[in-house]
Amino acid sequence: MNELIRINEADSVAVAMRPLDKGVKIGELELLENIPMGHKIALKDIRKGEHIIKYGFPIGEALTAIPRGAHVHTHNTRTLLSGAHEYEYYPTHPTLQPQSPETFSGYMRHDGRAGVRNELWIIPTVGCVNDVALALEHEASQYAEHVRAFTHPYGCSQMGEDQEHTRQVLADLATHPNAGGVLLLGLGCENSGIDTIKPYMKDYDPERVRFLVSQDVHDEIEAGMSLIRELIDRMSRDSRVPCETSKLIIGLKCGGSDGLSGITANPAIGAFSDMLISQGGTAILTEVPEMFGAETILMNRCRDEATYSKTVKLINDFKNYYASCGQPVYENPSPGNKAGGITTLEDKALGCTQKSGSAPVNDVLAYGERVVTHGLNLLSAPGNDLVASTALAAAGAQIVLFSTGRGTPFGCPVPTVKISSNSGLAERKSKWIDFNAGTLAEGGTIHDKARELFDYVLGVANGENTRNELNNFQGMAIFKTGATL
Repeated sequence: MNELIRINEADSVAVAMRPLDKGVKIGELELLENIPMGHKIALKDIRKGEHIIKYGFPIGEALTAIPRGAHVHTHNTRTLLSGAHEYEYYPTHPTLQPQSPETFSGYMRHDGRAGVRNELWIIPTVGCVNDVALALEHEASQYAEHVRAFTHPYGCSQMGEDQEHTRQVLADLATHPNAGGVLLLGLGCENSGIDTIKPYMKDYDPERVRFLVSQDVHDEIEAGMSLIRELIDRMSRDSRVPCETSKLIIGLKCGGSDGLSGITANPAIGAFSDMLISQGGTAILTEVPEMFGAETILMNRCRDEATYSKTVKLINDFKNYYASCGQPVYENPSPGNKAGGITTLEDKALGCTQKSGSAPVNDVLAYGERVVTHGLNLLSAPGNDLVASTALAAAGAQIVLFSTGRGTPFGCPVPTVKISSNSGLAERKSKWIDFNAGTLAEGGTIHDKARELFDYVLGVANGENTRNELNNFQGMAIFKTGATL
């Protein structure tokens, strides 16, 4: 096992692959301090104000002179990011060699999409009926497996774009291919009621969706169960059929990252993404704030100037959103990120975007927009884990790949594959983690690990349960952006 990794030949720092003690010599480098796993070590004397290079790009500048062998982190580094930027398009024109698609067993839907699950979803239009949805979930679970009530606090007392977001996401979930049956459950007096949301469900299958307005019936549980029994009967006739991997749409997300995330888990996901896209499939990268500092890499990979312009708007709109709320744009790494060795937003972003692989950016999606273009897509959503993962599901992802260096138990509406960046996490939280990419720190190649991950994802697509499913940890969260009445 390598004790240090220098990611790029141009880097002025290396990353510790295990805890290292002061005084240890690695080659000609002597450590001046104790270095935790995932943290950075100066490979040369760095002058005050000099750029600190990692991944081949600046991740900040030195606040003080940093001697060779010293710990490089928040105490002696600051971000280079500030204010808005003017961007220019320098296309790199990346390409992937097309590969023959593989197959999985999925559920074909009337609109040509494929589901990897055949679940019964109960979706409230408003938070007022959350408890009714949960009561129906409990009752229906006696007659069918995989019944999910996706509760949320919204659907009323919202205005403008904020209300539109809620309506679109609810409609997206109500027409998701992983749902073999959906009960859209309303109250009757809310802003985003059933009659309002129906037009957003442009191509829904009337055989698979039922609607219930609770105020219009004497007993909403009895009425709801009657509709659910109809859905269960219809779903009982569904069966898996062979589907090409070009039907797969995979969401890419990370959370609770550490200093190894950008070295092990995220590059493995990126190579997986390239493999999927080369077979005609689709990957969606989100959490826009964690692109700040690496956005030009994605911009220059855009397939054309129109897509580049959409990417610039994606980035600047989020910066303006933060500014409009009076919040700093570039203070993003969480306490857990920093404890794991991530120092600045540039450091985090350059590691985060490794998940996108090397494919061209083919399209950019607004929040709540469903994917229509194969290949790599960028999606507007914040960094919050459940909000962003729900947005990926709403965009059409049947599975979300979620890399983490510190661990998290949550799951979104679709199978949420937790990929650990280090083996210690995989061993310690085996009830949370599905796939260990941390073994890359001990040897092996990114390509081989990506192939292993690809095979694992095909297993999930075929019906193997992820940890969040086994734990019954599935929820949703909608991006709240406006005032509440």
